[in-house]
Amino acid sequence: MPSYPALDLSELRNKSVLITGAGGCIGAWAIKLLNDGGAHPVALDISDDRSRLDLIMEDASKVTWELGDITDYESVLALSKKHDVQAIIHLAALQVPYCKADPVGSTAINVMGSIHMLETARQLGLTRLTYASSIAAPAMHADNDYLATLYGAHKVCGEQMAAVYWQDWQVPSIGIRPCVVYGPGRDRGMSAAPTIALLAAWANRDYTIPFTGPVTYVHAEDAAARFVAAICQEQSSAPVFNLDVEPTETQAIVDLCNARFTKSKIKASGGQLPFPANSSDGQLDAHLGLEPYRDFRQGIEDTLAVFANASQRNVLNNELINELIERNL
Repeated sequence: MPSYPALDLSELRNKSVLITGAGGCIGAWAIKLLNDGGAHPVALDISDDRSRLDLIMEDASKVTWELGDITDYESVLALSKKHDVQAIIHLAALQVPYCKADPVGSTAINVMGSIHMLETARQLGLTRLTYASSIAAPAMHADNDYLATLYGAHKVCGEQMAAVYWQDWQVPSIGIRPCVVYGPGRDRGMSAAPTIALLAAWANRDYTIPFTGPVTYVHAEDAAARFVAAICQEQSSAPVFNLDVEPTETQAIVDLCNARFTKSKIKASGGQLPFPANSSDGQLDAHLGLEPYRDFRQGIEDTLAVFANASQRNVLNNELINELIERNL
């Protein structure tokens, strides 16, 4: 199976790292990278659904998995003490459509959940904390035409809370704003469609991506590698970085799928996603000392390799493929 260039996890070897939102796409890849690097990932999620982790690694059942709710601060703190957590990767959040559907519940998760991670780090004296913001955050500024969302407002709040925790209590952190993530495990959210299109084409099914235009795509493993790298060294500030690569036209995915898989028909229709599609400014990788991202075509090949491996293990079967496609129609 494909693998991102080795990260230096020497300072985290045999140490516990808490990953919230562990059942999500980036969370699953972060667990795999930490596990492969000799750290001890402690997964925290509201459910025990390891399907995304099963997709990308064979020993998912061996991962330490704690059921919990990040809106319950006392339980988060107790859990962190129980496992002697030395670093936190905070990924748990409800995305755009779910925030719109449940404004109050999503705010509890996205805002209060974030401050619970910051406060846990403060109480434990941690200097290794990274959290997921989003490209939806810059859309909240008044000087652009991008879509303002409750999700984006939550992410702005998270960035500002992290800045205050550094200012008032010297709790360091690194905020990362991922662009559109694709690849194995990306199967929810308004921008998951390109990955579903690739899965559909691979499985000889038809699918229509519900948007067009340029999008900044980053492979899920590359995104996770940035979060893992952010806790590989102690931090002493609270910067926020964009996680961008070179934009790719959505039509390029359509053309690639249709050229590679002739028994399916992939299409794209609709307008452009209402979020930025910017090229990387290089600041995040310069700060973390990482190599450049894999290019988009390599990411597609790596994704197909994971699909093939998961199919051989009967983790990716017709029932699951049908479920993922129907969920994203």
